[in-house]
Amino acid sequence: MDETAETDEIRGTAQGTAPVPLSVLDLVTVGAGRTATDALRTSVEIARLAESRGFHRYWVAEHHSMPGVASSSPAVILAHLAAHTDRIRLGSGGVMLPNHAPLVIAEQFGTLEAMAPRRIDLGLGRAPGTDGATAAALRRTQRLDEGADDFPEQLAELTRFLDDDFPDGHPYARIHAVPGPVQATSPGGVQSPHRPPVWLLGSSGFSARLAGALGLPFAFAHHFSAQNTIPALDLYRESFRPSAVLDAPYALIGVSALAADEEKEARRQVLAAALSMVRLRTGRPGLVPTPEEAEAYEFSPMEREFVGSWNANVIHGTADEVRASLDDLQKRTGADELMITGNAHGGDVRLRSYELIADAYGLPGARTAQA
Repeated sequence: MDETAETDEIRGTAQGTAPVPLSVLDLVTVGAGRTATDALRTSVEIARLAESRGFHRYWVAEHHSMPGVASSSPAVILAHLAAHTDRIRLGSGGVMLPNHAPLVIAEQFGTLEAMAPRRIDLGLGRAPGTDGATAAALRRTQRLDEGADDFPEQLAELTRFLDDDFPDGHPYARIHAVPGPVQATSPGGVQSPHRPPVWLLGSSGFSARLAGALGLPFAFAHHFSAQNTIPALDLYRESFRPSAVLDAPYALIGVSALAADEEKEARRQVLAAALSMVRLRTGRPGLVPTPEEAEAYEFSPMEREFVGSWNANVIHGTADEVRASLDDLQKRTGADELMITGNAHGGDVRLRSYELIADAYGLPGARTAQA
C-alpha cells in the first residue's frame, strides 16, 4: 500500500479561514410533501456545491426503516454521487458492518473505487442504524449482540478481503473481492492495487479505543452523542499506535449545524428537525415536518424538554453565528476535521446553509449549476 497516498487521502487541507477541513454528512432526509427522488436530487446539488467550494469529503450514512431518511443503501447513493462529481472524496459515514457480510462490503467498495479512483472512503460502524426488529430482519438473527461483539473480527476479515491477503491455509485464501487487488496480480493484470481507506465510526469509547489500537482514522458522532465527544477523542488519542495508515491520530467529528439568512428562520427549521427526532425517539418515525407544522405542534412537557436538550447541540443561526460556534467547538475538541450535517425539511434550506457556511469561511469557488 502506498503509505503517502493513503495518508494524503485521510488528511484534508483547511480552506479559506476555516480552522480545519470542512466536510459534509448527508442523511438524504425526506421532507413532508417531498419524495425520495427529491431528496436524492438535493444530495447531488449539495455534493456539487461542496466540491466547488472546497469541502474535503461527502459521506452518507446507513439507516433503515425511517421514512424521513432515504440513505439505506450508501454504496448505491455513492455511485450516483460519483457520476455527478469529479474531485470531492465520497464515503460512508457509515456502513454498519454487522448488517452485512464483509465480502459484500469489500466488493461494493472495490466497485466504487474502480468508479472513482482514490476518492472513496469506507467508514464503518457497529450499531444497526435502526431499531432492533429491523436489525433482526437485516441480519437474519435475533442475536443482535452477536454482530456488535464480533465487530473486531468482522473488521479484520473485511480488511483481509480489501487487501487480498488471507494467509495460506485460511478457508478464504482462495476467495477474492473483485474489483480488487487480485486483478493486479493476475496474468496481464493492470488493476490498481489501491483500496479505500478504512475509518472507524463511533458514539462511545469502543470504536475510539479500537481505532487507536489499529492506527486508523476515527470519526465521532458528536451530532447525537455530544456528552461523549471529548472523552472518546481523548481515549482515541491515548490508545493510538502508529500504523502503515497513519503516523499520528486523525479524528473528525460529525456536527449538526444549520445556517440561514436570518436567525429566526434558522430556529424555525431546527424546530422542525427536532420534532422529527421526537417522533423517531417515541416510535413514530415519519417524514421531516414543515416548520409550520412544528410551530403548530403542541409539545408535551417531556417532549419540550427533549427538544431543548437536542437543540442545545445543534449549531444554528446566521452564517457568522454558525462560524463562531464551529470555531469554538473545534477549539474545545481539537478535532482535525468538522463534518457538517444540516437537517431541515426543504432541500433548498440545506443547500443554502452549506453555501452560507462556505461564504462565512471564505471558501474558494462558486456554486455550480443545479443538477
